[in-house]
Amino acid sequence: MSTTDKLTADEKALLEKMISGEVSLRKIEEYADKDGSAKLRRAYLEANKNISLDHVSTYTFDTETVAKKNIENLIGAVQIPLGVAGEITIKGDYAKGNYYLPLATTEGALVASVNRGCSIITKSGGATVRVFKNQMTRAPVFKFNSLEETKDFYDWVLLPETFDKMKKTADATTRFGELLEVQPFVSGNNVHLRLGFDTKDAMGMNMITIASEAITKLIADEKGVPCVSLSGNMCTDKKPTAINAILGRGKTVVAEARLKASFVQETLKCTPESMFDANYRKNLLGSMRAGALGFNAHAANIVAAIFLACGQDPAHVVEGSLCITEMDLADNGDLICSVTMPAVEVGTVGGGTSIATQQECLKLLGVAGAGAVPGENALALSEIVTAAVLAGEISLVAAQAAGHLARAHAQLGR
Repeated sequence: MSTTDKLTADEKALLEKMISGEVSLRKIEEYADKDGSAKLRRAYLEANKNISLDHVSTYTFDTETVAKKNIENLIGAVQIPLGVAGEITIKGDYAKGNYYLPLATTEGALVASVNRGCSIITKSGGATVRVFKNQMTRAPVFKFNSLEETKDFYDWVLLPETFDKMKKTADATTRFGELLEVQPFVSGNNVHLRLGFDTKDAMGMNMITIASEAITKLIADEKGVPCVSLSGNMCTDKKPTAINAILGRGKTVVAEARLKASFVQETLKCTPESMFDANYRKNLLGSMRAGALGFNAHAANIVAAIFLACGQDPAHVVEGSLCITEMDLADNGDLICSVTMPAVEVGTVGGGTSIATQQECLKLLGVAGAGAVPGENALALSEIVTAAVLAGEISLVAAQAAGHLARAHAQLGR
């Protein structure tokens, strides 16, 4: 049965207006509620393209909420298979205990690979994880008429009293956000201000965009300089950049595990020496030779899967790819593995975290919603994501060291 067959007489009349061009896909919500509008859009597309959209019509989220906060021109939902890896023992400052990792992916072998990494990490005593920096950034850009004006502005920005004014202005726009840092970067007669914020349990881009705009208005009033663009690309949002790799964005997190040599041989079917060699020649030399910003095997794979499962912004997988994977041999023959993630951009409130299925995945991790102490749930999630990346990196490097990569994909990924 087509979607049109399920319409009421009034809905069919609206559909005719859509087909004639009298009512657009965007305007249909002026005539119907959110759920009815989605149904009418599906009916229109089915008639226009002679296809069936039966599968995308099945979903459980609240259309009124999602259509208001998360998407425009709603027609339904796509489904991504959801698997679980673990348990993995995590010893963080915020994530402490054993965790099952929800991973949404269509790539066969990925969940199995992460699961294997979780197994040997847990068997070896767990992953130690620490957050080193916590700042979400926005970087407006300003243009000046001369180098003298540029230098005057630069010096003014660095004054302690200027930061105090900016902080008071920015903090007044949000209940939880807090301006932590202002860094000016000069290019000719242009100045980018990289503004760093603590956004607590929110990923925070909406929050800090509003706060940054307030700062640009303060600058216009104080210095008479209009803002050219509220985002001048030194933030840097959703693009692979050296500044994020060096200075960090969101949470900068490191995870480490010490794997016993006997466990490496039993579980991973290779040796610490072969993993050390494979990591050095692949992740370090190979990435350097390719001019990569990240030095890892497939960190973005794990970041993407857990981000999709937990309602994070999937475009921030780009920054997840900046991971550096290191493997060192201990004096007793054990293998010390670590991943450094300079830009883990996550939140447990806002965005896609309130959608029912994604919220269930956050509940599985024990980090849904705001933390008892503001910010602690998002920090815990960043530690979990980094530990998950460590598990994935260990497993894939081992598969390549043992020569098992193609076999695993043949068995699980075809």
